[in-house]
Formats: sequence, C-alpha cells, structure tokens
Amino acid sequence: MTRKPEGTLRRGWTTGACATAATKAACTALFDGHFPDPVQITLPKGETPSFPLAYESRQATCAAAGIIKDAGDDPDVTHGALIISTVRPRPAQSGIVFRAGPGVGTITLEGLPVPVGEAAINPIPRQLMTAVVQEATGLESPALEIEISIPEGEQLAAKTWNPRLGILGGLSILGTTGVVHPFSCAAWIHSIHRGIDVAHAKGLQRVAGCTGSTSEQTVQQLYELPDHAMLDMGDFAGGMLKYLRRQPIPYVTIGGGFAKLVKLAQGFLDLHSGRSQVDFNWLAAEMAELGASSDILDQVRQANTAGQVLALATTHDLPIAPRVAEKARQTAKAALREAPCEVDIVVVDRKGQIVGRSHA
Repeated sequence: MTRKPEGTLRRGWTTGACATAATKAACTALFDGHFPDPVQITLPKGETPSFPLAYESRQATCAAAGIIKDAGDDPDVTHGALIISTVRPRPAQSGIVFRAGPGVGTITLEGLPVPVGEAAINPIPRQLMTAVVQEATGLESPALEIEISIPEGEQLAAKTWNPRLGILGGLSILGTTGVVHPFSCAAWIHSIHRGIDVAHAKGLQRVAGCTGSTSEQTVQQLYELPDHAMLDMGDFAGGMLKYLRRQPIPYVTIGGGFAKLVKLAQGFLDLHSGRSQVDFNWLAAEMAELGASSDILDQVRQANTAGQVLALATTHDLPIAPRVAEKARQTAKAALREAPCEVDIVVVDRKGQIVGRSHA
C-alpha cells in the first residue's frame, strides 16, 4: 500500500497543465524563434506556475517543446512522464486542430466529453492551449495543429482505466484546474462517472462496480458483461451510487469481498481501510440473529479479520454472507434514493466463489 509522506503534501500539475505549458513554449519558438524557459501559464483559478523545459526542437515547419510532469506527492502513474507539444501552421482561416501523437489516446466510445475519433484531450486543456496560442500569436483565430505526445504513454495507459473507457493508444490529457491535489479521490471518482456516461451512450441495461479484481472477474462472468459495463468502483461505492442517482441505469451490481461489503452493510459508502472499519460487535449482533451460540459470538468479537468471521460462519453453517449482502443492498438503495436503478450484491471469497447474494 502506498503511504502518504510525512509533513505537508506537495501539489503537482496535471497532464493538461503540462501540455499547455509545452504548447506555449513550442508556439512561441515557432513564431518568435526562441523557447521561453521556464515557461509560465495561467490556470483557470488564476495560478501562474512556471515550468522548466525538458525538450526543445525547432524546424522549418514546426516547433516542439516538452515538460516533465511533476505530480507532487500524488501517486500518479504519469508522474515523471514527458509531455511533448508539437505545433505546426495550417492553412489560413482553418482554425486550431488537436492531434494525438504517440502515447496519447484516441476516443473510440461515445459518452466521454470528447467526440469519437478525436484525440483524448479533454475540453479544459483544449481551452487552455487555445488561449496560450492566441496569446503567443496575437491572433484571435490562429490556424495551427497542436499535437500532444507522451513517449511510453501507451505502456503507461495499460495501468489506467483508459482501455475500458474506450480510450485507445495511450494516455488522456486531463485536468480541470491544472493542479493535482495529493492523494485526491477526485480523479478516481471522475473515472467512475465517465464509465457511467459511456454505459449510457452504449445503451447498457446493467453496469457493475466491484471492490477488486477477483470480485470483478466473478461478476463479469456471472452476467456475461462487456468490459465497458465494468465500473472501476474500488472503495468508492458512494461516488458510483451518487452519480447513478443522477444518471440512473436500470440495473447495477456491486461485487466485493466479504470485508469490504461488511462495511457497506454497516452503512459506509467509502470502503477504504483508512476511512471505515469492520465493526466486529456489529458482526456479532448479526450472527446472534442467525442463532450463533455465545461461544461463537465471543470468537467473532475477538476476531482480527472479517475473513476469520466468514470462515467461522461457514464451519457452523451460519449464512452471514447472504445477510451482509442484503444489508449492503439496503445501504446502496438508500444512497440511490428514488432513482430507477435496481441493485444486487454479490459477495465473493478470496477464490472468487460466490458466498452471498441479494437482489430485488
């Protein structure tokens, strides 16, 4: 598990901010013949960071500049990646176009904020890059091609959710504020939301959010779901359910290990170990309802892990996993409020076997 560093956490910069700075440097070099280094940009909230250049190239028909992404103290897969912008003139009055260079993905599924076939460069970074080339050229409507590339970006993208979201060939150029806040949950939840948007665009009737790869594989096989129906929920059950409350899909399945779903059953929507804990007294109370003996209940209260409780219940033929599934479904339904979205819960063990289910 990644641990937070001691002391004040250092902020970083998004791929969108780095691409904007690289674009400003490249455009300035293309028209004025020199690369500003460092290059300063203005972010949406008025911040004006400066970025040192890590790469420069100027030819007769284009100029390119590169920035090494610094994600601060956030455990970001793109930390240390080289973000390169290559700027080329286009025919007069033809406007600005954005291209995906090597290592930057292309949109292949509807539902994302950029149309199918376009480079995976989100709207805010596009706006920021448009503003800096307007500034650098002094023109309201410059005619330029802006190509963003990330060496090794395709390999890095394999560690992200991009392929499942229909972003193929590399990474996305992201960011709304330009700033990466250390250990922020926002990026993960944003990805869940985009996954739901894609599912809507594809007309899916069921999506699934799971706490880990084992439960995900089990649920996907159970319902024969395509990859784009699988939401990367992880610990963020609340982030998924609250968005489904606003953008409902007829059916959602939540799959997970026993311990994670115990926490959902207890009423927690954030299942991270640092923000919610299994309550063994709660489990003992539920086991008592199932007829567990006082000796078993003492063992439950003294257990170190939820897995021990599940094993104990299995040995004594006490259906605690189905009971946890039903309680977890009640929590999920409460989070969805009156949204037209039916929930079912699938509890799996470490081998991926289903040990408990609950559905309407």
